[in-house]
Amino acid sequence: MSVYQATASAPVNIACIKYWGKRDTKLILPTNSSLSVTLDQDHLRSTTTSRADPSFNKDRLWLNGEEEEIKEGGRLATCISELRGLRKQLEEKDTSLPKISGYPVHISSRNNFPTAAGLASSASGFAALVSSLAALYQLPADASRLSLIARQGSGSACRSLFGGFVAWQMGEKPDGSDSYAVQVAPREHWPDIHALICVVSDDKKGTSSTSGMQRTVETSTLLQHRIKHVVPERMLAISDTIRARDFDAFARITMQDSNQFHAVALDTDPPIFYMNDVSRAIIALIVEYNRVAVANGGKLKAAYTYDAGPNAVIYAPQENLKEIVELIVKYFPQADSFKDPFGLFAGQGVQGKVVEGFNEAVAKPFAVGAVKNLIHTRVGDGPRTLGAAEALLGPDGCKKSAPAGKDKRHASTRHGGLTVSRERWSNSRTTYVTGSAQRVTLDVLREVAPPGGGRSVSLGTTTLPRRRHDHLLSVRGRLEDFMTLSDVNFKFSVRPLGPS
Repeated sequence: MSVYQATASAPVNIACIKYWGKRDTKLILPTNSSLSVTLDQDHLRSTTTSRADPSFNKDRLWLNGEEEEIKEGGRLATCISELRGLRKQLEEKDTSLPKISGYPVHISSRNNFPTAAGLASSASGFAALVSSLAALYQLPADASRLSLIARQGSGSACRSLFGGFVAWQMGEKPDGSDSYAVQVAPREHWPDIHALICVVSDDKKGTSSTSGMQRTVETSTLLQHRIKHVVPERMLAISDTIRARDFDAFARITMQDSNQFHAVALDTDPPIFYMNDVSRAIIALIVEYNRVAVANGGKLKAAYTYDAGPNAVIYAPQENLKEIVELIVKYFPQADSFKDPFGLFAGQGVQGKVVEGFNEAVAKPFAVGAVKNLIHTRVGDGPRTLGAAEALLGPDGCKKSAPAGKDKRHASTRHGGLTVSRERWSNSRTTYVTGSAQRVTLDVLREVAPPGGGRSVSLGTTTLPRRRHDHLLSVRGRLEDFMTLSDVNFKFSVRPLGPS
């Protein structure tokens, strides 16, 4: 019997021009347009598996291992119904297609980051849901068409249907047919944009975005000024800065819009407080960091932005991230070592410090745990269709009991007392080195098999200090995305070196 199943992942997006307020709460039509940066799925993503089967009794959904109710007429049910309808249209046009639109569906979804903690989990979640069902139903719809459906699950989800830099056009029609997402520029246009996410809290928000924004629409006079006069000009301006790759102007607009969004939240009756003392301290640090850069004859080097929560997202060109991480760690010491996916510190660990000329009195140092985690990522691609190995549903069509996405460690090899192990986790391959050598060199070879025999092509070499279970993602940063490719094999060779 055929199995009708598909798995997809979708990225988080963080807005530079904020969406806040709906003119239609059912269709989720916004009061203003917005623009965001899509982040790399290797670091932040939602993964969803959908299966249609005539043996299922009803539609079911598991989110992070827990079953959630699919309420009739609710957002989940709306998205499923819309996509079913598109599949049914295909079946009516082509009678040879299997009639799976009438089958109940089971859906399992997981986030690799805290849900509802200001990290756009609903956006990536609904984008992954729509992408998975679209793949299951083999829909020919383009990303903008699918964004119309994702928008009805979570407004910001429409922007996660694209990679790179994405605008959600507010539209004017009452039926919402002109309210969809478009790509301003792909990630390849400006790959140098990186982001440091400061996780201040992974708790669920006290005031949800849905309820908060409607209170703002009903009570804030500042919002009316914002949507009529400010946002239209900023949307045009920031789109121009992206096309021109002008970070100074991009940073200025991004921070201004974040500030105004939170001013609108404060202008709500009663006021909404999404930021806290830690959030405001991070703003002070970035403002001073930029002041020093400008005083030295340069331009802005970083931009903070905050969604509806206390977590900071700091955008910057990659070359500035090392200084920014050191700055944050000086004021917000970390309980755990910084996961360094781009090899900024070459395995040496982070020592907190400020740049020369920095006024250290702009903020007080906080205790360990004030910033719970630092996530370094970058601009990324749009939804990915994944293979069967990534599925989150078991053979019985119910959610898998084991954590999703992780296969057993494999391809372990030994080289002169060192062990190289590879793990598969979702769409990436992770390499670990263990052993007694103080320094090792990792050679990465891409296996290719042209007609007439196979050969290996070297993608590069990196040398790292030996630390037990050192996460060798720094290689990825130097060799672009080779470790995210799922259709090639890699051979790792390790050469012990002398003491450093």
